[in-house]
Amino acid sequence: MLAIETHNLTHDFLTGFWRKQTVRALDGLSLSVASGEVFGLLGPNGAGKTTTFKILMGLIRPTGGEARILDEPVQTVAMRRRIGYLPEQPYFYDYLTAREFLLYCGALCDLPKAKARQRTDELLRQVGLADSADRQLRKFSKGMLQRVGLAQALIHNPEVLFLDEPMSGLDPLGRREVRDLIVGLRAQGKTVFFSSHILTDVEAMCDRVAILNKGHLVESGKLSEILKTRSNELDVVVSGVNEPALADIRSFAASVSATPDIARVRLNNDRDLERLLALTHQTGGRIVSVNPVRESLEDLFVREVTR
Repeated sequence: MLAIETHNLTHDFLTGFWRKQTVRALDGLSLSVASGEVFGLLGPNGAGKTTTFKILMGLIRPTGGEARILDEPVQTVAMRRRIGYLPEQPYFYDYLTAREFLLYCGALCDLPKAKARQRTDELLRQVGLADSADRQLRKFSKGMLQRVGLAQALIHNPEVLFLDEPMSGLDPLGRREVRDLIVGLRAQGKTVFFSSHILTDVEAMCDRVAILNKGHLVESGKLSEILKTRSNELDVVVSGVNEPALADIRSFAASVSATPDIARVRLNNDRDLERLLALTHQTGGRIVSVNPVRESLEDLFVREVTR
């Protein structure tokens, strides 16, 4: 079953004061996200990611095309009970504590008081705010507010979660905790649709990704399929190789980075592997690993958005 579908989704907006001009923020976006997968929406600033989120959340109407969530049009009110949303720049009531705010969100979602209290305590622990539960939100850092935003999106245990830049403002530990939280949600069978500029996090979590650029979809699919092997390049790690041998290796290798104990060698093709093996064994060294060089998500992203 598909959790999210968009068909030829388009959005234009007007800019300028006296002479209005039409700008196309989203141009014919067609996507499908299966239930239970983590899907990453990527793109540079101005690519159309936040516009896509706002359309899916019913905050703006598309100029053309349609979108469905859980097989319902995005305008369907009943479907809203089954989704959670964290906007890119959330704003909360400054003088409420984290606990009061989550209880308030639970009431908005019609949770019984006992259930809302239980979910609030669970989520505050999950996002690492149990010790700050009774502190006013105005005293929270940006990263702490981001954690509160994640908790409010989960308060009613939604089936589909929309997260617009959920890692924004988080330190490395906070990012790790959010990654673990998202992976845990996938294990529970929930669908997570999120955007991020932190490509290493996307690569670590996502089943599939889509890359937007200037409103257009430029790439979409499983990471294992769209991250291509770079021709015949090899990444070889060797140990115990002396300086004269390293000098010989540098004469034919694409690149060599060495420490006193280990050298990482990039070969242009597998034909050079035999020469590297011979030089390594002649000096009493050994091969630690040999791996084909694959394109990273960052390489793919840069290639697609700079065409």
